[in-house]
Amino acid sequence: MAEQEGVIKYQLNYQPADVLSAADIVQLNCWRHIMLQLGMLGQDPARYDNYGFGNISQRYNNTHQFIISGSQTGGISNMTAADYALVSECVPEQNRISALGQIKPSSEAMTHGQLYLLSNDINFVIHAHCPQIWHQATALNLPQTRAEVPYGTVAMADEVAGLFTKTDLLQTGVFTMAGHEDGVVAFGSTAAEAGQRLISCYAAALGRNAAAY
Repeated sequence: MAEQEGVIKYQLNYQPADVLSAADIVQLNCWRHIMLQLGMLGQDPARYDNYGFGNISQRYNNTHQFIISGSQTGGISNMTAADYALVSECVPEQNRISALGQIKPSSEAMTHGQLYLLSNDINFVIHAHCPQIWHQATALNLPQTRAEVPYGTVAMADEVAGLFTKTDLLQTGVFTMAGHEDGVVAFGSTAAEAGQRLISCYAAALGRNAAAY
């Protein structure tokens, strides 16, 4: 049985607060809309027991803080600042996240936070759900986290850190989660770079599928 989406597994120190503005989320909303159109993020009764899936984040003010879509917001078409959380601290080794906002952060915030800690060149992260890429990960030579590693955990954060040392992930910016159905993560120095990396992989996966017929 596939693991249920949207379950927060880290220790969360959450403080309700009005901390984000519309200006803070412009790029997030632009690329989130594209992901919605591609079916890589959202909420669909035919997928994952109708739980919201996918999330998106960006580094905040050149710090290790980051803005991330709120937990179970996949079904919202037009997000406002109230639908995002500001993660003020992420400590993977302690399984701990501190966050501010009008909503709790995504269940995948730990993985996002680990990426921002691993490289100051990463400023934008997209966690998509794309079966086409996920099933073609090996053929596309994408780094993959191990199947036994669950999403949203310290083990996943450690696994991602391991990919940075064992593969050229920092340069390519896309990996899949073998143990998280359809899970694909892309990152980049800008929103456009992260999004274009993901879309390029999607096109390559579609090409391979088409060539099989």
